[in-house]
Amino acid sequence: MKQAPAKPKKKKLAAVRTPRVPRARHNVYVIELDGAVLNHTRFRDANPNRDMLKPCVYVGCTGLTPEKRFEKHKAGIQANTYVQRYGLRLLPGLYAYANPMPYDAARDMEVELAIALQAEGYAVWQA
Repeated sequence: MKQAPAKPKKKKLAAVRTPRVPRARHNVYVIELDGAVLNHTRFRDANPNRDMLKPCVYVGCTGLTPEKRFEKHKAGIQANTYVQRYGLRLLPGLYAYANPMPYDAARDMEVELAIALQAEGYAVWQA
């Protein structure tokens, strides 16, 4: 019996990768904290130059909406203790101009925003 001629092997084409464009889906947010947070020595010591007329705030970044992230803080899900106990409301006037942005930008912006707010006299906590 004659064997059929072997079929030539097809060469696999190398996958062409398109450069990955970071999606703008992360947000920074600022939460106002009750002034009672100043009873904590650690918080107070982190903000020696605070302006007593400005509120205490928490600055963070998230892949969720700021509203959903605030709800999670208050529910104790991956929560910052100060926000869970003393969080009052979001302060979108301090962060909305910057959202949304890619992850790396949000991570950097969180730090920059916390530093800027502290320089303006806010008592800031940023984890």
